[in-house]
Amino acid sequence: MSNADNKSTRLALVLATVVVGMVGLAYASVPLYDLFCRVTGYGGTTQQASIAPDIVLDREMTIQFDANTSGGMPWKFKPVDRTLTLKVGETGLAFYEAYNPTDKTIRGTATFNVTPQKIGLYFTKIDCFCFTEQVLKPGERAQMPVTFFIDPEIANDPNAGDVKVITLSYTFFVSGMDDDEVEVSSRQPEKSVNVN
Repeated sequence: MSNADNKSTRLALVLATVVVGMVGLAYASVPLYDLFCRVTGYGGTTQQASIAPDIVLDREMTIQFDANTSGGMPWKFKPVDRTLTLKVGETGLAFYEAYNPTDKTIRGTATFNVTPQKIGLYFTKIDCFCFTEQVLKPGERAQMPVTFFIDPEIANDPNAGDVKVITLSYTFFVSGMDDDEVEVSSRQPEKSVNVN
């Protein structure tokens, strides 16, 4: 085999390795980004825990609740209460209400975040309707709970000392419907409930 053939073969192997590596990184980027957000609280990503901490601080925080639906989601969705004030480390319980005004069974999934985003690392959910898909039959109304706390570790973060109000926001998306689906392809602007 000539020297030119060896160089061509080596170049082809290097290029093939680069392409395979790029494809692998593309597939790995979504779970890696999700892991990064959960670990750091980046983008207002909240944390999860099975129990609340034993420590309750004297510092109070007000939680504002926001509800949205994506374009094509016909549900009416709102927080039952707009605000809740609790102490850091204390367990909070809030309810959101969803109503399906259509004549179809609709499955929905909620995404969530908190603002200010730097608080995502400390806003911890114990239980939430957003962890699973929700199903509402025609005309059905449901109250959906979220149980949470603010991690007392927030007291050790000098960048979070000025935060007194946190907004917990959910957006519901259609995840499925009956066989006779209502039209969801017509994109509508997001509907938001003002919490002020």
